[in-house]
Amino acid sequence: MFDLARIGAGLPVAETIGTLPSSGNVVVQAPPGTGKTTLVPPALANQAAEQGTSGKILVTAPRRVAVRAAANRLQHLSGQQIGYAVRGDSRHGRDVEFVTPGVLLRRLLRDPELSGVSAVAIDEVHERQCDTDLVLGMCLELAQLRDDFRVIAMSATVDAQRFSELMDAPVHVTEAVTYPLDIRYSPAAGRAAGERDFYAHVARQATGHSGSVLVFVPGVREVNLVCEQLPGAYPLHGQQTTAEQDAALYTDADRIVVATSIAESSLTVPGVRTVVDAGLSRTPRRDAQRGMSGLVTVSTSKSSADQRAGRAGREAPGTVIRCYSQDDYQHFSPHITPEILSADLTQAALFLECWGAGEDFPLLDHPPARALADAHRTLRSIGATGDVAKQLALLPTDPRLGAALLKYGAGAAHTVAALSDSPRGDITRITPPKREVERLARLVPDKGPADPGAVVAAAFPERVARRTTTAKEAEYLLASGTRARMLEDNGAAWLAVADVSLSNAGTAIIRAAARIDEQAALCAIGTTEEITATLEGGKVRGRKVLRAGAIELSSTPVKVTGAAAEEALAAGIRDHGLAMFSFSEKAQNLRERLAHLHAHYGAPWPDVDNAEPAEWLGPELHDVAAGKPATKVDMYPALQRLLPWPEATRLDELAPERLPVPSGRDAKIDWSGDRPTVSIKLQECFGLAESPVYCGQRVQFHLLSPAGRPLAVTDDLASFWAGPYQGVRADMRGRYPKHPWPEDPWTAPATARTKNRM
Repeated sequence: MFDLARIGAGLPVAETIGTLPSSGNVVVQAPPGTGKTTLVPPALANQAAEQGTSGKILVTAPRRVAVRAAANRLQHLSGQQIGYAVRGDSRHGRDVEFVTPGVLLRRLLRDPELSGVSAVAIDEVHERQCDTDLVLGMCLELAQLRDDFRVIAMSATVDAQRFSELMDAPVHVTEAVTYPLDIRYSPAAGRAAGERDFYAHVARQATGHSGSVLVFVPGVREVNLVCEQLPGAYPLHGQQTTAEQDAALYTDADRIVVATSIAESSLTVPGVRTVVDAGLSRTPRRDAQRGMSGLVTVSTSKSSADQRAGRAGREAPGTVIRCYSQDDYQHFSPHITPEILSADLTQAALFLECWGAGEDFPLLDHPPARALADAHRTLRSIGATGDVAKQLALLPTDPRLGAALLKYGAGAAHTVAALSDSPRGDITRITPPKREVERLARLVPDKGPADPGAVVAAAFPERVARRTTTAKEAEYLLASGTRARMLEDNGAAWLAVADVSLSNAGTAIIRAAARIDEQAALCAIGTTEEITATLEGGKVRGRKVLRAGAIELSSTPVKVTGAAAEEALAAGIRDHGLAMFSFSEKAQNLRERLAHLHAHYGAPWPDVDNAEPAEWLGPELHDVAAGKPATKVDMYPALQRLLPWPEATRLDELAPERLPVPSGRDAKIDWSGDRPTVSIKLQECFGLAESPVYCGQRVQFHLLSPAGRPLAVTDDLASFWAGPYQGVRADMRGRYPKHPWPEDPWTAPATARTKNRM
């Protein structure tokens, strides 16, 4: 049993821990620094022991540094050994163990019942990391199968109610004791662009304060930029060793700590009286159009900015210096964007597939359909199916890197380790931690040496790239179709790209890559050969094109005839429409009428411009493939083939070619615009009050003078006769005296003739 009074001394959560429900799922809402991470796990362990439930308490924290820090703190306060498990490092604990969400996900796949575990507490669920959302969903499904298993979600923000509804669980609230904050705004130029001068400004704001200062910047690069300006400052980020992180966290001396968002809620930096906030965050984003994903720097959310500010008011009144304007703050998004809505979902899709998740899998936000489809496509491209998928899911690395590791064995461990932590520059020059290389090598058989370029290509085949220019600024075309620049040109003809992202200017930049020879590159991408056909000078011209993804390797002229030509022509129509054909007036009229019918009624009236060419243009494609100029093809029979039956019997009723008018003539209806129109002399419409309605649109009348010049445009003849007509009459009767201009157009006979010929 844990001594909760000893552990919780001075913590606000200690005041409410006695009312924590002892059964069922629970949402614990408590602001950062109140002690929920420290006190709730041992309280859960005590409840399990009192109920005779055997099993430890697992606690997830979103980052490795937070996992180790939480375990060490509870071990120090309790005097008992507290376990933890992160990638590449672990310690046994009997009653409580802290883990990252990734570690727990793989445990769940190995042991879906979580034998020996009585409860899972998921910390910082409000950060909405994808792995955390998945862990919550899997544990909720497990709780439906095991009566002796509990799920506790711990949130620092007021969105706890959403988790409560998802989990069907009560909310256990602890209020924070906060001290007054003096919030100041100190904006500077260059924040959005991430300029050095801006971070020099951030550094200046951190000096001259009593007590410890906590500085928030978006990433490791920015941490280093600020620390360069502040000798003696402590950096704090996820890529440090445990000893380096501990140096920033565990000291009684006043100091300046420059941190990424890991200090926002996952960690507590003691003694902080001043917070300096750059107002930026590094978040995962997926560019679906270019097939790119990665971390981008954006303005933080209001909720994150408020949490950062709260760090200064934990122990005494504090000061917050925001390196942005108050107007900027008002334009920040209210909450963090869930990763599942914006990030690459390849690993998430793999976990869900191996778990056997159905459509009712419990998630606060369901992933976008397109992003999920792209993720499944990526999994297929790296061979993640069947037993291989399960192997990849259990490997403690990204599935792409796992696929490369499985393919090339222990020889790929050095490159995979280099790829694991946001590499920059030439992959072959990176020296990853020896311990990580050895750990990865133990996971797979030894298959001999592995070329770094081939390893990168196995992980990211869509990013294999060929040089497209010999200019000073090297440009490459990726197999995915994206064009990207390499900042440090190494002269390589082919690259295996590990990291490509958008610059602030919107251009794609290759940030990490390795050379690869052409044969290995083509082996990774795969090649396809296709016959293409185009119309040049009214004749079919064919080319045989060899491609590696979007990279064209060769193109040679070939004679295209028969079915191959027809299919190539059909493909050209799918891509570029019907522009190769000439439409007679009769054919164009039918095409336009069908367009209006489809727009108003939908199916079965066809969408001519997007109809499958092979289904209605067979004879025409055959003729063009045989040598007939496309401009000589009669498209009217083809359009008639598209007519739906028996609906086609109503074609002239629903979208007629001509409109009878009171003069006795049939006026041609123009269907080429957004609505049907009729151009006709004004005198031919005397007595006509209502505009007919076709395809949901009233016919628009362009009323003309006897000389055919426009007089008025209306789709409401009754209103025209009652008003504007008298003005037209006054203007025209003197100009065209031989034509009738009656005072009463309602009863006057309609005519196309002069008064003498009526």
